Amino acid sequence: MTLRPFRPTVIRLLSALVCLSSPALAAEGATRLPDWLQAHVGEGNGQIAPVVVERARALYLSKVKEGKTRNACYFAMDATRPNDVTMGPAGGRFYIICEADKTFRVISAGHGGGRNLGANANFSNGRECVRNFGNGLDSNLTAGGAYLTNEIKTSFKGYYRMASKQEAVLTRSFVQFDGIGETANARQRAIGGHAAALVSGVCMMKKPDSPYANRDGYVPRGNLVNYAAGRSDGCTSWSPDDAPQVLSMVKDNPTTLYIYPESRDIEAVSKELAAGRTPAADGVYWNSSCLKAIGTPKFWPKEKLEPIIAQFKADHPAPPPRPVPLCEGQPQ
Repeated sequence: MTLRPFRPTVIRLLSALVCLSSPALAAEGATRLPDWLQAHVGEGNGQIAPVVVERARALYLSKVKEGKTRNACYFAMDATRPNDVTMGPAGGRFYIICEADKTFRVISAGHGGGRNLGANANFSNGRECVRNFGNGLDSNLTAGGAYLTNEIKTSFKGYYRMASKQEAVLTRSFVQFDGIGETANARQRAIGGHAAALVSGVCMMKKPDSPYANRDGYVPRGNLVNYAAGRSDGCTSWSPDDAPQVLSMVKDNPTTLYIYPESRDIEAVSKELAAGRTPAADGVYWNSSCLKAIGTPKFWPKEKLEPIIAQFKADHPAPPPRPVPLCEGQPQ
């Protein structure tokens, strides 16, 4: 089912409730899914695959037990599903699960686009399905595994013109993810979650009264781009409509995020395909439509990928930075 967005007051009440219910919840264990949650389990549209919810719930309960989170809700993402930005239960692959009030919501989320380094290596991804995964620095890849949300930082991205021809400001909030195990370098990689919005085609506009103006009185101005249907630099990106709700849920109130697949899952699927078997027949999960689209998935470990990226940078040094041009009609 599709739920109305959670209000901040409701989130605070749920958080208070989970403080009372967490010990009992953790004691129950992760092996038994509640009946209400089991009703959302499956591989169809608007459902969460069994392995994804089981691992996400196990991670959440373990961190509740350790005292790392007291949030009423936890998150999961199935990056083997297609990036579907349709509204309602027909699409989406990012899951918001709140056991205290028995709510389940599915929203869209972007994935890491990867990079095409030509002769060095091509680990780029299409818009819809992910073939390449990895945890290498500067790889722009999604890395599956366990995360905890942490601090939120908000930054100014620029001005853009609205339909009313008025100038508006885009600020974007970013929640840092702290990884565990294979994803432990998430902070080093600046991996987190944010709205899929940016200002592109930037020029400098004279606006000395702006709090964001530089010392010469100029601010960046461009076109607002919503790339919810696109790719990211490895972060988890949500639509500009959904992002405020997700961010409000974790502000000063960390929770867990489990992203599927991990490297072990990618290896298992690859072995099944290499042996001429169908992964699903042997109980190895991957979304069938994306598996058909990508062929064989691949995980690029940082130990292998980072030297390749470093060599590419050495062979292709970045050009010196150019000043941002002034907007048309601006005084020199």
